[in-house]
Amino acid sequence: MGAGPIRVAIVNDYEMVVAGVAAMLAPHHERVHIVELDSGLPVISEVDVILYDTFGQVQGDGVDLEDLVRGSDARVAIFSWNLQPELVDKAIQRGASGYLSKGLSANDIVEAIEAVHAGETVAPRESAASVDRGASGEWPGREFGLTAREAEVLALITQGLSNQEIADRSYLSINSVKTYIRTAYRKIEVTRRSQAVAWGMRHGFEPDRMRSVAPGAVH
Repeated sequence: MGAGPIRVAIVNDYEMVVAGVAAMLAPHHERVHIVELDSGLPVISEVDVILYDTFGQVQGDGVDLEDLVRGSDARVAIFSWNLQPELVDKAIQRGASGYLSKGLSANDIVEAIEAVHAGETVAPRESAASVDRGASGEWPGREFGLTAREAEVLALITQGLSNQEIADRSYLSINSVKTYIRTAYRKIEVTRRSQAVAWGMRHGFEPDRMRSVAPGAVH
């Protein structure tokens, strides 16, 4: 390992999400250096660890780790509120070096990144199957009172997924998906899917394409 802070890229299709994670880790800049933020674009800088936020994304063995690292030596840590053991196992079997809970504090996340960088495989300690209200970071619709799960379901609705596709993507039961839809609709004051899609498009629920690279980053 080289001297200096660990070089980290944060990846998700939503600019607000990656920016929120970066802001949370910013106080620990002497230990982790956020080199790049990517929404809908591949990592182009030389980094040590890629932190892949699962908000609105494929998960488990559906994560294309080879596409994330693109031939580099970067290790990948999954950052998720889905903590089902089989999901964690699938991600690690595919080559992820870590699977971090969104219920962790910023310091705990940094410690996990340091462990991943040191060659350890990190898995959640939580016994709970998921994290929602205690999730770290930011997500679209939080200012409207949407929980992390409600926001993710609404994001997937905005992306055009059916209820069953949302259940498959987010590893929820179809009944749980319907419950999150009902509570989300109530909070954003809509009653139909078309209204929810329109609301989502107006309030940042469409995937972004953005890359932010720190000055001096090596490509």
